[in-house]
Amino acid sequence: MKNVYPVILSGGSGTRLWPLSRKHYPKQFLKLTSDYTMVQETALRLKGLNNPIAVCNEAHRFIIAEQLNEIGQSPSAVILEPVARNTAPAIALAALKASELNENAVLVILAADHVINDTVGFQKAVEAAIKEAENDSLVTFGVVPEKPEAGFGYIQAQVEGQLSAIKRFVEKPDLETAKQYVESGDYYWNSGMFVFKAKSFLEELSEHDPDMYQTVKRAFEQASCDLDFTRIPKEEFALCPDNSIDYAVMEKTQKGMVLPISVGWNDVGSFSALWEVLNKDNNGNANLGDVKNIDSENCLVQSENQFVATIGVKDLVVIGTKDSILVAHKDRVQDVKKVVQYMSDTERCEHLLHREVHRPWGKYDSVDNGERYQVKRITVKPGASLSKQMHHHRAEHWIVVSGTAIVEVDEKETLLSENQSIYIPLGSVHRLTNPGKVNLELIEVQSGSYLGEDDIVRFNDVYGRS
Repeated sequence: MKNVYPVILSGGSGTRLWPLSRKHYPKQFLKLTSDYTMVQETALRLKGLNNPIAVCNEAHRFIIAEQLNEIGQSPSAVILEPVARNTAPAIALAALKASELNENAVLVILAADHVINDTVGFQKAVEAAIKEAENDSLVTFGVVPEKPEAGFGYIQAQVEGQLSAIKRFVEKPDLETAKQYVESGDYYWNSGMFVFKAKSFLEELSEHDPDMYQTVKRAFEQASCDLDFTRIPKEEFALCPDNSIDYAVMEKTQKGMVLPISVGWNDVGSFSALWEVLNKDNNGNANLGDVKNIDSENCLVQSENQFVATIGVKDLVVIGTKDSILVAHKDRVQDVKKVVQYMSDTERCEHLLHREVHRPWGKYDSVDNGERYQVKRITVKPGASLSKQMHHHRAEHWIVVSGTAIVEVDEKETLLSENQSIYIPLGSVHRLTNPGKVNLELIEVQSGSYLGEDDIVRFNDVYGRS
């Protein structure tokens, strides 16, 4: 199917899965249910089509490109949204880009963070939807509900149990109404996944929301290339209405169709949903990491770097990362967002970043800090190089643990190997490069009056960061 392009929408922040998910490294980039991240699972689900078009924000651009490359998929395009404007504008950007690649492009719109257990069944459903999309239909997948669920929107079909015209979309109902929907048989969970021709979608958007169409089109026409990314101008795109594809198009079009699917779908929107899809022991406990349960039932326990034990507890969520611990009852996990709001209001950083922070050149882990000092473990990928930079408020001392480093300090280069070190004085212009074939691991000791990440003046950067 040379004209079919998966489109991966990766704009979510996953706040309900804190502390696993953070704003700058949300759940779609985590390995929650398998040895692959959720965005990798999404791409692999439709392997065999064209490589995907990804739509994400600027902070995630290198992460999504790297994770797709890890599974052998060089993205057909990575479109950078300068501001979040909901699903309709994001899909419109993807449709305009796909139309450049192939005038007959068919799009398979996917969220980056859904679980689908029956991959073969889903692929068959996608094939059926593509055939219908060739007739200019806008097809959405309706998940056959396994139980009444007040947390999902619903789609009512004209005809029960088969590909059908859409009768109506309904918002998240109360539980009693959800029970009635499930009993009726013609209501499905709204999956947020779609298949249609790029041209057909743009025509319908132009008809039903012309302001959005024209604004997105103008912004796309002013896009620039930044390395392998398509950068949309912020000033123009910010004028775009903030609206979902359901409101902008699907609730208004006469071409909407719903295809029922039963493929083990879950949007993993909370820790209780994550518990449902994970393997469990005989007592219903789902454990991730170094965990021991004694006389405990139906718990989700995750440990990133320490031993965690539970004794005599039931229906708890215990999530431990390097810098935070969450303990909640499974019935209250929706309130995790209140913790995130608290951290935002008090200007804490634990909702933004993990202690281990990923960068396009590798990663760093802030292992210790105190008054006027900070210690990091830095990993630089083979062939990668940090920006040429200087700091106004701190000096740095680098000790190589493994691998080889080329360190440039004020135009002088030094080659370092294991157990060798170098001092970078405050104000010195410097750059770190890994010339080797294996990861470079080093310890960085910072000292100074201010140690924030924003104390960086970049003179040159291969990744285009300012």
